[in-house]
Amino acid sequence: MSTSGQPQFRYTQTPSKVLHLRNLPWECTEEELIELCKPFGKIVNTKCNVGANRNQAFVEFADLNQAIQMVSYYASSSEPAQVRGKTVYIQYSNRHEIVNNKSPGDVPGNVLLVTIEGVEAGDVSIDVIHLVFSAFGFVHKIATFEKAAGFQALIQFTDSDTASAARNALDGRSIPKYLLPEHVGSCHLRISYSAHTDLNIKFQSHRSRDYTNPYLPVNPTAIEGPVQPAVGPDGKKKEPESNVLLASIENMQYAVTVDVLHTVFSAFGTVQKIAIFEKNGGTQALIQYPDIATAAVAKETLEGHCIYDGGYCKLHLSYSRHTDLNVKAYSEKSRDYTIPDASLLAAGQISGVPAAPTAWQNPQAAPIYPPNNYAAPPQVPVGQVPAWDPTVRASGPAYASVPGTYPGQTYSSPPVLAYASAAMPVGSSPLSQGSPISPGVASMPMNQPGVNVRPGGVPPPGQPHYYSR
Repeated sequence: MSTSGQPQFRYTQTPSKVLHLRNLPWECTEEELIELCKPFGKIVNTKCNVGANRNQAFVEFADLNQAIQMVSYYASSSEPAQVRGKTVYIQYSNRHEIVNNKSPGDVPGNVLLVTIEGVEAGDVSIDVIHLVFSAFGFVHKIATFEKAAGFQALIQFTDSDTASAARNALDGRSIPKYLLPEHVGSCHLRISYSAHTDLNIKFQSHRSRDYTNPYLPVNPTAIEGPVQPAVGPDGKKKEPESNVLLASIENMQYAVTVDVLHTVFSAFGTVQKIAIFEKNGGTQALIQYPDIATAAVAKETLEGHCIYDGGYCKLHLSYSRHTDLNVKAYSEKSRDYTIPDASLLAAGQISGVPAAPTAWQNPQAAPIYPPNNYAAPPQVPVGQVPAWDPTVRASGPAYASVPGTYPGQTYSSPPVLAYASAAMPVGSSPLSQGSPISPGVASMPMNQPGVNVRPGGVPPPGQPHYYSR
């Protein structure tokens, strides 16, 4: 019996020449296993650091009797089997041989996949990573990125021997604290081999580096990317700002098209480009403004609000690392409003997009509504965004419901967008007459006296729809 009261052996299993050892010290080596087992016979194979805690192992003897001899010895001995002073529990394995099916991360290569635990992107600069790993040989290329596992880096060496030396020395170790920002307590390196052999680095930046090509163009983010994250007045880390917003849309009861997003986000300034895509089972979109200031106002105002009444299509906004989107000019999922080629619209290459960029339209495509007797919207100077007055009551017939589905989607028909579509004087906000942010900049009071949205998304009779919180 062991000192912990747990039996060292399990007698119910059929004897096998492969023994299963448990409760081993952290990262027990093959040499330590062989030292423990070799008095009983020839060891032909081992498998170390098995299990979630890497404290188990398998040892295969050349003959079944040798394995039985080891189990019998420690079963009758008053001294338990020990490695580094820890009692080791031994049992027969249900396998009869050890098959080392190495995963791709175990096959040596010249590129290492490094997971840096306990830090976020920006806490460890690419220069620090280069300093740590170049101690073992010339580092050709580095690429950093964020995955579900955390902040990771691909590091390319000249050959697999150099990479193996770095892996063996650094796996499980920590980066010295003097190389880390003060707010980082400690970080650990988890290193495996990558299936890559030659990394494709397109730009020199704070996220990627090619040390073999000094003529590689420099990405502007290489200058803007801080070694340490900026900290706000409250002591919290500030999110790096960008002129491109990343919108995540939840509770997608109704379809959100490029035109809908353009209507919502152009209330704060000129929208240059939009791209919609699916990621992690949800719908996301990138919206590009000409400058960071406009994007910041839109983000602050729209964060947490819903496009449709009733809590549908709720927006969550963050800054994107992109600064200039590369999108198709006109498609169902993307739009480039900086291309002034109106002939594409006149030719009908895209349905429902207004040919005149200065005329404000309802966010849904024009042909889906019946004719109405609204007056034409007032003309506005080129470069300004037309808007409408949510306090103006509609005098014409109401819009018809949107058709049940859009091409290629199965969303139900939204009753009406949560914003008005009537025209209003130039310079006023489509969301509010007055703005607490700055003159001419939209704000979003959610609950104005007398116009609160009723449950179910229906406003009082005669009142226009508003964004809902």
